[in-house]
Amino acid sequence: MSRKFAVILGSAGVLILFSALSPVSADDGVPFPNGFRDWYFVNSLTAPAESALFGHVAGVHHIYVNAKGLPALKAGGPFPYPDGTVFADDVHDFSVKDGASLEGAKKFVTVMVKDAKKYAMTGGWGFQVWVAGDPTKPQVPDIAHSVAACFVCHTPQKIQDYVFSSYIP
Repeated sequence: MSRKFAVILGSAGVLILFSALSPVSADDGVPFPNGFRDWYFVNSLTAPAESALFGHVAGVHHIYVNAKGLPALKAGGPFPYPDGTVFADDVHDFSVKDGASLEGAKKFVTVMVKDAKKYAMTGGWGFQVWVAGDPTKPQVPDIAHSVAACFVCHTPQKIQDYVFSSYIP
């Protein structure tokens, strides 16, 4: 095998592997939440890897909601949230130094978009995750994959329309 052919074949293998490891969002329409840091800041939480509920998404979570969902959040209902509600979770690594949690690099941005008809399979919510908050790196390929990746964890929150956050005045 010639060196040139081996390089081409090796490059093709890397491209195939990369595409298998980096799924792209199908046409489920869950957009990256540009400008979400200008939305209403809901709360923060720090979840260590040992957390039974949040260990698989360990980090410092900063939760935001857009203007459409803010009234229902503040009132604590009535649920469901209106279509067009978007929650964004800005997740960062963290470390502990001298008993204090220190925020680190951005791990990912997750989002929930409310559209009762489009996402009926997942309680009316569309889900997406972007590695390092990079809009070109979505990780949930389609709504079917979001069931196991996201919706299963949100199911216990059905009484709050599958949302963990609540308003803290």
